[in-house]
Amino acid sequence: MPTLTIALAQINPTIGDIDGNLALMVAAAQRAHAEGAKLVAFPELSLTAYYPADLLEDPDFQRRLAKGIEDLLVATKDLPDLHWVVGAPTPNTGVGKPLFNSVLVVKNGSILLQYHKQLLPTYNIFDERRHFEPGPDVAKILDIEDVRVGFMICEDGWNDEQRDYVVNPFNRLADAAPDVVVSINASPSSIGRREMRHEIFSKASARHGLPLVYVNQIGGHDQVVYDGASFAVDPKLGVVMEGARFQPDLMLLQVHSRSKFLDRNGKELAPIDSKGLSTNEFYRQQLVLGLRDYARRCGFSTAVVGSSGGIDSALTLAIAVEALGAKNVVAITMPSHYSSTGSVTDSERLCRNLGIALYTHPIGDLVEQYASQFNTAFGEPLVGLAKENLQARIRGTILMEYSNRFGHLLITTGNKSEISVGYCTLYGDTNGGLGVLGDLYKTEVFELSRHYNEAAGRELIPTTIIDKPPSAELAPGQKDTDSLPPYAVLDPILKTIIEGNRLSQKEGEAAMKFVLETSSTSEGKALIDRVKRMIARNEYKRRQAPPILRVRSRAFGSGRQMPIAAKY
Repeated sequence: MPTLTIALAQINPTIGDIDGNLALMVAAAQRAHAEGAKLVAFPELSLTAYYPADLLEDPDFQRRLAKGIEDLLVATKDLPDLHWVVGAPTPNTGVGKPLFNSVLVVKNGSILLQYHKQLLPTYNIFDERRHFEPGPDVAKILDIEDVRVGFMICEDGWNDEQRDYVVNPFNRLADAAPDVVVSINASPSSIGRREMRHEIFSKASARHGLPLVYVNQIGGHDQVVYDGASFAVDPKLGVVMEGARFQPDLMLLQVHSRSKFLDRNGKELAPIDSKGLSTNEFYRQQLVLGLRDYARRCGFSTAVVGSSGGIDSALTLAIAVEALGAKNVVAITMPSHYSSTGSVTDSERLCRNLGIALYTHPIGDLVEQYASQFNTAFGEPLVGLAKENLQARIRGTILMEYSNRFGHLLITTGNKSEISVGYCTLYGDTNGGLGVLGDLYKTEVFELSRHYNEAAGRELIPTTIIDKPPSAELAPGQKDTDSLPPYAVLDPILKTIIEGNRLSQKEGEAAMKFVLETSSTSEGKALIDRVKRMIARNEYKRRQAPPILRVRSRAFGSGRQMPIAAKY
């Protein structure tokens, strides 16, 4: 019975680094060939990495892309009996957008097959129709080692129930009756996404009787993180093999014509344990990889964080240390006249626990100088919110001074709850190059902080930080609850407004139940209306804030596009 050994090369390509991405593919192909593979599959748009966006329109990028495809063809000649399944943009010489999102099957310097992605997503963070033309509604099949192999690209496989598109590429593939389907993907990671992939592709595989392998990229790319977790699906058994999460991997397996998958040693594969990472461990690994790759790809090896003695900056520092190493992370505490003693001493304990340097830069005198000059210039004292925000802006300026002078990436510390309702200061605590916690609600920040301590087996983040009432400490005795409802009340309201039906069933039902109970009273209804107004009127702040790492189904940024000058 014909047998084909397949390698799924889960790589971490960099957007636009065509030479570097090809080098990653060559290294993986050499290893796959050495281990007996006859086909090696790479992720969607693996030559350019996903997603190049308007780089696709840049003439220099287009020239480099054309050369990259030529170099790919040359590279395949060194392994003449290996089939390379590569994702790349290819020209459309007909009517429509100038490019296709394509699979190229290359062997020994020749392109044996091209397949163009049919379903181009334009929702959430995706905007492929901006650059690509849909491919024709046809299946592409190639015989390799007497095994019939079919191909699809990411979104093509997500419409088997035909809820979002008229076309269903699985139907054409089923008509062509391949022995195995190779699906190349760039599927972004968010909470519950892995389980969703397994469910959708297992159902489609079972319905059509098609064994399927799914290869995904990994890595942080601006706001978006890809987790890998490539897998194989048996039509009768479901998912029978899964790759590593959040790290490169090379998976080898064998497929017989219309029979079960086997491992590299010829042993039949059994269903895997469906249980994945816990929510907090998922958040941890996603944020660490996202920060590490963002810093690396932007040319930073060091980072600086303002340490307030509060939980947001504490968790941000813990993540930064894990991502970049303790010697590469610096904290700065900037006490004012309103700072509690604990804000400094807790920062000192935290930084000792993390093994990082802590600098102290008091701001009290600076605040008073600004206030005095304000009064001199405008004839009015600087009081209230204006003086509170001044303190945040002075701190933001100090952090940017340090970043400029020493070359550190400034990481901002705002969480999703605060960013949602505008509980942050433009050009102050929103300063920075990246927001690590911006897609975590405040209640999740507390939970992840406790998880860090549990995982470390010690008090990494001092419990005095975790247990203290949240406060910006910009006025005497100030607490977050002076301006906001308790986060246990605020967060479920925010979830229903911002994410709605994108929440998991369990989380969505819990949040909706809470909101319905809250809205049953006039006070509760007024609170919900107030939160809606706060979200709407602070869109201008979010538009100017740093990019944030996405971990949930709908994050601020490209995944939630709202007008600023509008009536809500």
